[in-house]
Amino acid sequence: MTSEGSSRRAFLGKSVAIAGGVAAGAAIGSGVARAGGTPSPTPSPAPTEPEPAISPEGTYLVTLGTAAGPAVRSPRRGYSSAVVVDGHLYVVDLGLGVVRQAVEAMLPRSELRAVFLTHLHSDHIAELPAWLLFNWGPPVDGFTQPFPIIGPAGAGLLPAGAETTIRPPTPGTMELVEHVLEGYAYDINIRVYDEARPRLDELVRAEEIALPLDAAAQSGPHGVLAPTMAPFLIYEDDRVRVLAALVEHPPVYPSYGFRFETPHGVIAFSGDTAEHPNVVELARGADVLVHEAVYLDFYRGSGTYTEEFINHLAQSHTDPEGTGRVATAAGAGHLVLSHLAGVATDDEWASAARTTFDGPVTVARDGQVFPVP
Repeated sequence: MTSEGSSRRAFLGKSVAIAGGVAAGAAIGSGVARAGGTPSPTPSPAPTEPEPAISPEGTYLVTLGTAAGPAVRSPRRGYSSAVVVDGHLYVVDLGLGVVRQAVEAMLPRSELRAVFLTHLHSDHIAELPAWLLFNWGPPVDGFTQPFPIIGPAGAGLLPAGAETTIRPPTPGTMELVEHVLEGYAYDINIRVYDEARPRLDELVRAEEIALPLDAAAQSGPHGVLAPTMAPFLIYEDDRVRVLAALVEHPPVYPSYGFRFETPHGVIAFSGDTAEHPNVVELARGADVLVHEAVYLDFYRGSGTYTEEFINHLAQSHTDPEGTGRVATAAGAGHLVLSHLAGVATDDEWASAARTTFDGPVTVARDGQVFPVP
């Protein structure tokens, strides 16, 4: 019997062993700037208390990775979250480090039901190949049943002024998955032959999110990126309903947030976005809102970053005060800050959010477990 099989039993019966998080956020150009502007990562203190046990019943949020942007410049791992419902696994985004973090968190990878991609920025999809190749079982304790990877369709057009250097210029989720499988075809074919693995192309099913007609008519890469809209259904099984809505992450289109409705509670994910009413609707009455955040004072005070870059961050992301306004407007029960861009202490992140939200605020660590509700 494999050690990963033992890990599966530990998942069902014991507390989750969690990798240490950090007290300071890290992200795009993250870390405390040294002379010359080179980032210096903030140390990663261990958690102060054990994580809750994940049982075979109930709903849990696991913040697998909490860094925005290139995680190699951060003590945090790349952005990814897991939702576990009655022992079944759903994953949102696949940032750098998610595969190892999923193993360390003892997630039930053999019970994978679906993967959801908010958008196709590299820090949200960088470990898609590794997720498929290193969770593909047996012999590892990975998935053996078909599952969908659900994400954006192709934008159709690049942003105005962008140059086409690689074709096709705007692939969607289906092309992304297809090309990953094609690129690793030799490895996949050999393992099917040599190790009697199930055919990977028969397990992985890419699906692109189809916008409602009115939203599709109003939005596009050269126009309104996220018209006001009601969340719409993109996935349903016997344990969860998942809804999506466009969010504002210029110049990326389409970019989504998600809402997971489970028998035990509701979790909303903002995706990468500026403060936006569509996120309010996704998080309406949610038990937990996982919202991205940028600490702009870090960039403004560093002397390293251009005003154009800071303006980009302000237009494409949400400051902590904005996350609090969204949570308040939605009536969310618990605000969890993740996908953290900039460096600040936990108290600086949370205090800013608490100026506009009077509920509980958590600055997420990598691998942190949240029972829901």
